[in-house]
Amino acid sequence: MHQSTREIRLAEALVESADTLTDGFEAAHYLAGVADHCVRLLPAQAAGFMLIDEDRTVSLTAGSAHPEIARELLEAQREGGPCLDSYSSGRPVPPVSIRVARAAARRPEFTERALGHGIAATFAVPLRRHQQPLGALNVFVRALPDGSSADDGTTLRLAQLIADCAALGLRNHTTYVQCRTLAGQLQQALSSRVRIEQAKGMLAERWNTATDDAFVALRQYARRRRLPLDRVAGEVIDGVADDAELRRESERGDGEGRA
Repeated sequence: MHQSTREIRLAEALVESADTLTDGFEAAHYLAGVADHCVRLLPAQAAGFMLIDEDRTVSLTAGSAHPEIARELLEAQREGGPCLDSYSSGRPVPPVSIRVARAAARRPEFTERALGHGIAATFAVPLRRHQQPLGALNVFVRALPDGSSADDGTTLRLAQLIADCAALGLRNHTTYVQCRTLAGQLQQALSSRVRIEQAKGMLAERWNTATDDAFVALRQYARRRRLPLDRVAGEVIDGVADDAELRRESERGDGEGRA
């Protein structure tokens, strides 16, 4: 790949990796796109992510380039392999010859499946954010980088850069969702408070009484009927609440206060 073309594709990959602050974000679709960038940039036959959450549940995402190969080889690593090794150590697993690994009887199920798909080598880098492990990115190639087993480290560094950007994108989206949720809760609480204050004012004016007495009536009416106070306030504003019952609650409140 021409150097300038590779630089442009890398820039595209980094920009796309940063675009996670959206409501329609889907982690699987996002990671599949990042894996596709890996295949184009490194280059590779296939790539995929293994995500591991706190209770050790594993989820797998393959890119669109030979997804059946990537998914099968990720599945074969549930009990061990480059992904779990990289995740556990927090360090990259350099390119490993599949034939050498098979000759050494390392991960026989994984190596047999890889050879069956014509994969000559594989490597993995950790998916992490601020030293917190999230999983690993696994890349599968037809031949070792640059046609030899002595990679200069550029391939691994590039893969790690892409994985780091993916981890940042995932964390940014998590923070975005948390902020949106909190903002929604605060807005709901504010709107509820506004409705309650409005209902208090309406009752106080209608009954020619203090707003505190109106609030007592609202609260006791809601409690006796096991209704949210906000809902009762809305009924008062909409004019559908039982005004006579509310007045009786106000009188009960006065009686309880004098007692």
